[in-house]
Amino acid sequence: MNIATFIAKNALRNRRRALLTIISVALSCGLLITLLTLQRELTVPPESEAASLRIITRNKVSLAQPLPAKQLAVIDRIPGIVAATPFTFFGGNFRDETVTSFAQFAVDPARFQELIVEGKIVAGNYADFIADRTACLVGADTIKRYGLKLGDRLKFTGTFYPVELDLKVVAVFQGTVDDRGVFFQHKLLDELLGDPGTVGTWYLRVASAEVANDVIARVNKAFENSSAEVRAETERAFQMGFVSMWGNVKILIGSISTVVVFTLVLVTVSTMSMAIRERFRELAVLKALGFQRRELFGFILAESFGLAAVGALLGIGGAWAFWTHIDLQKLTHGFLLYFEVTPRIMATGALVATLLGIFSALTPSLAVAKMSVVEGLKTLD
Repeated sequence: MNIATFIAKNALRNRRRALLTIISVALSCGLLITLLTLQRELTVPPESEAASLRIITRNKVSLAQPLPAKQLAVIDRIPGIVAATPFTFFGGNFRDETVTSFAQFAVDPARFQELIVEGKIVAGNYADFIADRTACLVGADTIKRYGLKLGDRLKFTGTFYPVELDLKVVAVFQGTVDDRGVFFQHKLLDELLGDPGTVGTWYLRVASAEVANDVIARVNKAFENSSAEVRAETERAFQMGFVSMWGNVKILIGSISTVVVFTLVLVTVSTMSMAIRERFRELAVLKALGFQRRELFGFILAESFGLAAVGALLGIGGAWAFWTHIDLQKLTHGFLLYFEVTPRIMATGALVATLLGIFSALTPSLAVAKMSVVEGLKTLD
């Protein structure tokens, strides 16, 4: 018998306890990975490379306040802007749903084509979207989820606006960070509302990232002291504004994660303490045979670290496999688009497991260090 098999046999001496410890560590690590990933997805929304070139302009008072449609003529004259379209959130419910997970936006179809440059038409023809007043452009994820096809009619009941939409699917897009949205002609919304002459926001694309800040300043300055002052910001900043509405998600999830780790520490420390207490006589014999304290500490540490490592491997690997291969949109009813267990998150879980293995070995190691050979030999099994 070598040292490795000696440690393994001691770790698995009480197989039921070892198995329960491994399962506890695995479940806790899996839960920790899930919480850390959820925090990342809620606080760091996905962003495409082209997002740095896009700017959203809204009413400075509130996002709920509309902007005059006549502002477009001024925006078109601002240097650095290469494309601009009205961008009004409709917020309707699809079919008989009480909450629809994908958004609908009214846009100028001819101008909108220059905004979402990363999106590709994978079915239908964009020209049909421009030509037909009731046509709509639908994301590939929504097409797949609802089993839709070209030519289908989509009916939405307004929640923000007291009108209903009856749209025809003429084209399908794919390749954006969110392939769920539905885009329809702003002209149709204007007609349904009696041509109010307003838009929800302006969606702009600038020539380069270097001029983005200058364009933002120019847009804000152009409507300063007017009846509808605006606040222009990058698409990323606009997204983070919505994230802030969740409140302090980091503190909430961080608190839950702390409880998980604390519970995990209690389980492993208790397990190792019981396992070492049962072997005081054996450890006393090893002391009598000439083994040093550091060598006994190494045995205990290796045993503790081994159980924690196996549990962490199962928990972290299981969480990665589960969230990588599951149909997340179906599971969350479209609430979450991505749930990427990144290498950094897995490394954090592995670090927690490593520290756990070391910490859980400290208490029993101190007890063994204080124990004399005589006291150990007197210990009853």
